[in-house]
Amino acid sequence: MRLIIVLAALAAALAIPAGLLLTRGSEKPDFRGSQPAAPLTLPVFSLEDDEGREVRSAELRGKALAVTFLDVQCTEACPIIAAQIGQAMRALGDDRGQVEALAISVDPVRDTAAGIDAFLRRYRAKGDLRYLDGTVSELRPVWTGLSVLSAHDTGESNMHSAPVRVYDAEGRWRSTLNAGVDLTPANLAHDLRLASS
Repeated sequence: MRLIIVLAALAAALAIPAGLLLTRGSEKPDFRGSQPAAPLTLPVFSLEDDEGREVRSAELRGKALAVTFLDVQCTEACPIIAAQIGQAMRALGDDRGQVEALAISVDPVRDTAAGIDAFLRRYRAKGDLRYLDGTVSELRPVWTGLSVLSAHDTGESNMHSAPVRVYDAEGRWRSTLNAGVDLTPANLAHDLRLASS
């Protein structure tokens, strides 16, 4: 019996360092959203935001990004996503300067400047979430590069891709959060902080 206790104690003592070695050897950060299986990067784009400023993907390097895909006529996921991104950005506090949140229109024909402004204000995301818009021909390569199904193509405002993807400062896709699953202001703020470090 004494030998069994000694062997059990020895096994427990050896398991702790082995577990630490396995943890140290793991290079996957602890993102709360799901992580892509393959290394993917943000495609090149140049679009106008809701304030009329040009946003170039190359100029976003050096910051962690939350990127989502919205339609201001959408009444299901889009309002939740906009509100939660706004809350997450405000929760970042001093870390806010290291991150940027972008919404890319998936219905540029009906996403008017007035509609975008009203949508962002209604869901308390104005100033926290930059809404990028353009023509269908300007947005089509972005949708394709990001493997996004647009509301423009489905013809239905509530039927389009709407993940929130987190990219690190080098433009690498690191995490995906989804409304109703794992998207919360706390989870998004956590993943953005991790992606910016």
